[in-house]
Amino acid sequence: METPLNESSMMQAEHPVKHRRWQRFTDILFMVIAVLFIRTFVVQAYQIPSGSMENTLLVGDYLIANKFIYGPHIPFTEWKIKGFEPNRGDVIIFRSPTEDRDYIKRCVGLPGETVEVRNNKVFIDGRFLEEDYANLDGMMPPQANYGPITVSDGHLFMLGDNRNYSKDSRFWGTLDMNLIRGKAEIIHWSWNADAKRPRLSRLGDRVK
Repeated sequence: METPLNESSMMQAEHPVKHRRWQRFTDILFMVIAVLFIRTFVVQAYQIPSGSMENTLLVGDYLIANKFIYGPHIPFTEWKIKGFEPNRGDVIIFRSPTEDRDYIKRCVGLPGETVEVRNNKVFIDGRFLEEDYANLDGMMPPQANYGPITVSDGHLFMLGDNRNYSKDSRFWGTLDMNLIRGKAEIIHWSWNADAKRPRLSRLGDRVK
């Protein structure tokens, strides 16, 4: 003979279901918060859309950027957590001073330094800067000769490695450090659109 469920036993049966739903909700909420925290303060992925950093970075490279090293912005505020100062040679992702998009260039001039470009060769405080990463192929634009200019406090002088095909500080001036997003660290994926295949040899390469 079957025993009918009373109200008490029905409530006990519903309780584990509600508990599982609440547990699932809190797990999802935690994952969302963790992802947002990591993207805001620690790392973020970026894609290279142009050839301005060739041959260091190629179109179709996907990067992991360290957002913590220079001090991340606190969302929805103008506040920034203090981090390390950029070094010459760092490859930095930043918000364009003139467009609503991100750029990636190399830090060449630091605050207080006088920077001059002569036939695409860089001079810092009158001294020639060795740049084994610089790509000087192609026809030189008028900006191949620029300056001298003194970098003001809180700013950087940024250049693309593909010197004749880069819109950089020679076009829009020095970079306000408040526009910095992070430092390019590792190539985690690379896709050659022309060949329609991945560049497996680039995977895991450090950006330097």
